[in-house]
Amino acid sequence: MNPLDTIKGTIIGGVVLAVVGGLVTMGIMFNPASFLVWLHVLAGITWIGLLYYFNFVQVPALAEAGADKGGPGGAGITKYVAPRALLWFRWGAVATWLTGAGYLLHLGLFDDAFMLGMGNAADAGLLIGVGAWLGTIMLFNVWVLIWPNQKKILGIVQASAEEIAKARRVAFLASRTNTLLSIPMLMSMVGFGHGGFFI
Repeated sequence: MNPLDTIKGTIIGGVVLAVVGGLVTMGIMFNPASFLVWLHVLAGITWIGLLYYFNFVQVPALAEAGADKGGPGGAGITKYVAPRALLWFRWGAVATWLTGAGYLLHLGLFDDAFMLGMGNAADAGLLIGVGAWLGTIMLFNVWVLIWPNQKKILGIVQASAEEIAKARRVAFLASRTNTLLSIPMLMSMVGFGHGGFFI
């Protein structure tokens, strides 16, 4: 059986390769902080990758499919692709936030970050805090605005045509807001770990 035949096998294979690579390059000592960062980055790639997929690929493709009167329409995407993508999207958001919060706790920066550097670690707390707050707003948007409205759009929850039209607009704007916020959020995360962009 080829592990690449299933997503579960692919993920397990990737984790095994990562562990082997870590053992070969860094030794046998387990570093919980590095592990948290690795999980945070992996979950973040899943979350933000799907956010960009929705905004740059799926939404424009569905608009084109809807405008193509002789084409196949978007039913296949909305029935098979969107629910699965939204599952990975919303739980990727939770995993990203939790692992990021866990790492801030490990560093002793959780309070300083969420107080935007007004505590003991002013510079580090402000930079990572901006990213943490943007990520928190984005997580809120996923679970409070995007997902409940997507359930109406996809027919998971019964809704009138008027409610579906409103749900489309709310989900669209929340998703676009998250795309906009992801850019400074990523700058804050990279800046915290590798130094800011400006001196």
